[in-house]
Amino acid sequence: MTESIAGWIWGRNLRAFLELLSSYAGYAFDEADWETIEVGVQATDDEAHDGWYSYPLVGTSTTLEVAIAQAVGGEEVSVRVTGAETPELQLRTDTLLSAFASV
Repeated sequence: MTESIAGWIWGRNLRAFLELLSSYAGYAFDEADWETIEVGVQATDDEAHDGWYSYPLVGTSTTLEVAIAQAVGGEEVSVRVTGAETPELQLRTDTLLSAFASV
């Protein structure tokens, strides 16, 4: 198993991040996914070991496990993605994290 790819993004970008990441995995991310994640992330805390919310993206090409937690007192969301096995998917995931942390 590969290591996690971790970083942070602005909370306002979470849905777009997950939609693009899902497309790379071959997963059809929809409104039900977003509603589930939106509720799950509400009580998270990125400073607490057990304060993260985890959601699987089970696609046709791979399965990614996305762990998400809000920064206490901030607008940032910490993200860890596991399951990105190929160098291409690792690069895409890392690039998404960088892009959505800057816009």
